[in-house]
Amino acid sequence: MASTMPRLDGRLLEEYLALEYILLGDLRDVLEEEPDEQTRKWLLAILDALLDAMPREFELKCHGGGYLSEVLEQYPNWYGEVENLRAEREELYAHLRRLQSCVRESFPFQHVAARVRNELHDWVQGFVAHHRHERRLLMNAFTLDCGVGD
Repeated sequence: MASTMPRLDGRLLEEYLALEYILLGDLRDVLEEEPDEQTRKWLLAILDALLDAMPREFELKCHGGGYLSEVLEQYPNWYGEVENLRAEREELYAHLRRLQSCVRESFPFQHVAARVRNELHDWVQGFVAHHRHERRLLMNAFTLDCGVGD
């Protein structure tokens, strides 16, 4: 039974990553629409879902030893890079929470829509870059661990 847990955690992590990918696409779509109260409602629903999914995804990534523990087990000298990624993730989450508050509390929404749109576009790019950096670090560790062959 215990041997199925890592596979179940991996599947759940994949589902959260897929959900985030879908939500990012939805976010991009909503940002292209004219800003009005309906847009605000959709935007808040997407931001709520992202802010719910992000900590759950991170918790799954930390399961079994901590954030990127599989990298640190092989390369403890990469601790600084892993910590930078952790801090970046926390800042991305905090920034999204601030943007959510701005969207929720701004009346009328049209007055802040352009600024929020630009900041959310930048946030999406930063979030995607963060995931890319995580994957690159994992791939580097895997490649160095396995070698490149003959």
